[in-house]
Amino acid sequence: MKKLLLIFLALLFSGAKAQNSSTSDASSQIDITAYVPDQIEGLTDIARNNLENKLSQIITSSGLGVSSENSRFIITANVVVLTKDITPTAPPMQAYTLGVNLYIGDGMEGIKFSSCSITLKGVGENETKAYMSALKNLKTDDPKYQDFIAKAKVKIVDYYNRKCDFIIKDAKSQASQGNYEAALYKLATIPDACKACYDKSNPVAKVIYKQYIDNDCKIKLNQAKNIWNTSQDESGAYAAGEYLTEISPNASCYGEVKAFTDKMGAKIMSDHNKAWNFAMKVYQDDVTADRAALKAERDIAMAYAKSTSINYIVTGWW
Repeated sequence: MKKLLLIFLALLFSGAKAQNSSTSDASSQIDITAYVPDQIEGLTDIARNNLENKLSQIITSSGLGVSSENSRFIITANVVVLTKDITPTAPPMQAYTLGVNLYIGDGMEGIKFSSCSITLKGVGENETKAYMSALKNLKTDDPKYQDFIAKAKVKIVDYYNRKCDFIIKDAKSQASQGNYEAALYKLATIPDACKACYDKSNPVAKVIYKQYIDNDCKIKLNQAKNIWNTSQDESGAYAAGEYLTEISPNASCYGEVKAFTDKMGAKIMSDHNKAWNFAMKVYQDDVTADRAALKAERDIAMAYAKSTSINYIVTGWW
């Protein structure tokens, strides 16, 4: 019974939802970033934010996930002013007709997957307000988007089916060069929806994560030792402990960490007759350890995404 429970929990926390391989079931497992390029005609900062929010709402209303962490896949738009008119009213108003073209594609490689065009009209006291009025009429749940998004989802799944081995090979290469965060990010971007590739990449991610925490352990343990060698007293012990608390208990050198903390404690007791207790990290069971590792893998990947400047390529999309 215990074994069955562990298996159930492991599946639950490793993304058991990947078992649904149909496009509709998998839709919520694909994340897309809303991206508004700088070169759109007449777009103010307020209008830009409004359009970006609209794009995000289109994605969520279709069942896809919205990512703010520089996803490979983006939904973007180009806005063209088709007509500008003055209304025969008192007072006269500005009337705008906008052509809005929506696109979903691979923003990192500049590959367009799907497109959709709509026409919007807006009226306002001035050009800016007329422009904003037209954008506000962009419906986020228009049935017209269904085919547009369905085509994109098929292309995204196909992308990973075709490039899975290359992505994994590239991640391994990054890890071999010590770029563990970049490697984990590449694997973390594989959606659960791409079940075959997702399942194939999981064991690789675990290996790279283990390499990461082993390397991290060595670095932080050396940093702690350097501090202790400089100041072998309570303040030195607490300063060293700041590094030691960040080390994963699954790291290969964690036994050495324990021995080092015992050494510091014995020194403080000998010199000051005072106990120094360092709270070692301990996982109560394998399930807890797996959960912590999965969360840490994602946190590392997302931290890397936030720290990396990505310039999306949309050249030739319109």
